[in-house]
Amino acid sequence: MSCSVAVQYSLFRSRLRSRRFDDSTLRILEFFPASKDAMSLMDAKSSLKEFLRFESLSIIRETAEKTDDQKLLVIEFLVRAFALIGDIESCLALRYEALNFRVLKSFNQPWLQVSHTEWLNFAEHSLHAGFFSIAIKAYEHALSSLQQSDTANYTSHSSFKRIEVIEKIKRLKDHALKLAGSRSVQALTSEYLKKKVTERNIKISSSCTRKSTASTLFRNGIRNHNAKKLHEYQVLEGLTSELHKSSFVIGPTCGLPE
Repeated sequence: MSCSVAVQYSLFRSRLRSRRFDDSTLRILEFFPASKDAMSLMDAKSSLKEFLRFESLSIIRETAEKTDDQKLLVIEFLVRAFALIGDIESCLALRYEALNFRVLKSFNQPWLQVSHTEWLNFAEHSLHAGFFSIAIKAYEHALSSLQQSDTANYTSHSSFKRIEVIEKIKRLKDHALKLAGSRSVQALTSEYLKKKVTERNIKISSSCTRKSTASTLFRNGIRNHNAKKLHEYQVLEGLTSELHKSSFVIGPTCGLPE
């Protein structure tokens, strides 16, 4: 990690641990892309992602005693921080929690109500990031928000527009469902292919093992057979040699006159 990047990283950690949830702290993260050392930048962002994920758990727990507005401000800070370091998954997860928190609190605090436009915006970002199931839920929230809105003040023109928007959201939701289904099929296909490749490799390995075993047994059989023949030949040679010695000693003696 280069010196300049290390200094920025250390400064951000220090301010976050001091619970400085302001624009000045976020601006430190905005300077990271200006670093010329690509490797140091990657290392720093990886360390930042790990640190921010760990620290955010403590930060969120600490908001338990704060007001709803303070909680939302802290979550908004974390959302922006995760976005700046490129942790899209954590960014979207916190945005979703914030939106649901506002929906829950809006029964007693109407100004926290989430508009269908906010849900649509979140759904679009989730869809582009590949989080299809979250996008589907966001579209459902958008539909619910729009359908539950007061229709008493709608004119005929605005009512028509409202119906158009509802139909558009339904189409977007269907598109997300298709993408989610497609990914499920792709995942199953990929899993099936991996399984088949594994089975094939096991069969090839087993076949090679059997062939190797058979070949080894065959060679060992030939080796044992040759050794046995050699042993028999050596025994026979020994007996023949002994007979020759006997005939050399006994033969002439038997031919002498008494």
